[in-house]
Order: sequence, then structure tokens, then C-alpha cells
Amino acid sequence: MTVGKIMRAFRARVKHAAAALAVVFMAAIALAPVAPAQTTANEVAAPVTAPSTQPAPSNSGVAPADAAAPAAATTPAAEPPVGQTTITRAQLPEDLSPWGMFLAADVVVKLVIIGLAFASLVTWTVYVAKTLELRRARREVRSGLHVLGDAATLAEAHQHLHDADTPVAKLMQAAAQEIRMSAGARGDGLKERIAWQLERLEMATSRKISRGTGVLATIGSTAPFVGLFGTVWGIMNSFIGISNAHTTNLAVVAPGIAQALLATALGLIAAIPAVMIYNVLARSTAHYRALLGDASAQVMRLVSRDLDRARLMPLAQAAE
Repeated sequence: MTVGKIMRAFRARVKHAAAALAVVFMAAIALAPVAPAQTTANEVAAPVTAPSTQPAPSNSGVAPADAAAPAAATTPAAEPPVGQTTITRAQLPEDLSPWGMFLAADVVVKLVIIGLAFASLVTWTVYVAKTLELRRARREVRSGLHVLGDAATLAEAHQHLHDADTPVAKLMQAAAQEIRMSAGARGDGLKERIAWQLERLEMATSRKISRGTGVLATIGSTAPFVGLFGTVWGIMNSFIGISNAHTTNLAVVAPGIAQALLATALGLIAAIPAVMIYNVLARSTAHYRALLGDASAQVMRLVSRDLDRARLMPLAQAAE
């Protein structure tokens, strides 16, 4: 799969995930209506009474106890609607930090978050390891290219690289081995046989250097959907909590939705660097393959020079 196809597939899957999240979030808001307004006793106007026309009591009589005591005006407490449970502030989660939401999340959402965190760790581990490996391999190939460029014959290059364990040394040793095995045979097909051997070594070395980068493409294409699964699961549990609590208060639903959206955020955090790192490593691997091709060309140049020198040697001796 080419880099362009991976990027197009990643953008399409992110768009689908965003559309699904938007639909789920709008459904959550639509299913959480505002509680109906409550009417308290203070809002009911007291009836107006006419002034009393009775004569004032005489001073000789004792005032009744009801007249001496002030009237106690009590207001009844507001009661929630029928079938709705009152949620106190102590029952709502207070820690809405990423770590607090992770601790309060469902078991499935926790497993999704842990898996995405592990995928992100794998991504950065592969990036560091392959970057160091490619840097060392490019340095070795450049050093071998300098030796091949300065050598006049294949034997001279063999003296400098016969003890090395580098890709360029293996290419040169494969060419020397083919020349030794072809001793006594006609040299018409020698360069073709050496070219085939060098091509196989280039392909084997390229496969070895690109090993481990395929996991980045897998993480980049699947992590958003794994996070979306955790989000859908968390929102489903939030709706189940609404049904069990017999309340439509958005303050009760919001923490569960936030915990669910945390899974999608971590999915994007794991997927975006994976795709970017995959592209960077793909370009570095292509550059390394180009350096190997240059080394093969240098080896073939020395082989061709030695063959021509071997053919021209008898002619030069005969001319003398």
C-alpha cells in the first residue's frame, strides 16, 4: 500500500468517525430535556382581606394569645416532579481531569484507553529505533561508497572491506564470490550473474531495514475506530445511567459523555503520529535504497573494469 492510499484512507475514516460522534452527541443532547419549571408557595399571591369593622377590645380584657404571638409564615419546600430523582452535588463527579475521568470510566472504556496508550507507546518506540537504525545504516553505506569510489580494482576494494559487516561489504563480497565460482568459465554472462546477485541482496537488505514499520500503518488506520468504539460504549452506559437514575439532568449525563469522548481523543492522538511517522520512515527507507543502488553500481563498475582489463591485457602484451 502506497503512502498516498494510506493518507486517503486515514482521512476518510477520520471523517466517518467525526460524523458518527456528531450524531451521537446531538442524540445525547436531544434526549436530555430541561426539567419542567416548579411552582413554589411564594409564587402564589395571597388573597386580599377586607379591613375589620369590629370595635377595638377594651383594656380591661386580656388579649388573646393568638394576637400576641406573631404569625409564622412558613414556605413549603419545593418537591421534584413525580418520577424524577433529585441529584445532589455530592453525587456528581468533581474530578474531570483526564486521569480522574479515566479512573471513573467503565471497564471497557478503560481497556480501550489502555490499548490506545500502548499503541502510542509502540509508535514512538518504533520511531526511535528505526530512526537510529536508518541513521547508522546510511552512515555505513556512505563510508563504503567512498571506499568503492577511490578503489581502482575490485581486489583493492576487497582489501578495505573484507573484514567489515556492512551492506556495501556484502555486495562486494558477493561479487568476488561469483568471480571465484566462475573461474575457468567464459566471462560472457559474468556481469549478468553478478547483477542478479546484487539485486537480491539489495531487496533483502531493504526488507530488513523496513521491518517493523507496517505496525505504524495498522495503528494509523485502526486507532480512530478503536477510540470510537470506546466512545459509543461510554455514551451507551450514560444513557443506561439516565434510565436508572430517573433523571434527565444534563449535569448527570455530561461526565459520562466526557469520559467516552476521552477514548476518541486518545485514538486520534495514537493515529495521527503513527501516520506521520510512517511517512517519514518511508522516505528515509527510499533514500537508503537509493544509496544501496549506488553501491551496486560502483561494484558493477569495478567488475566491468577488471573484465575489460583482463581482455585487454593479452592484446597489450601482444602489441609489445
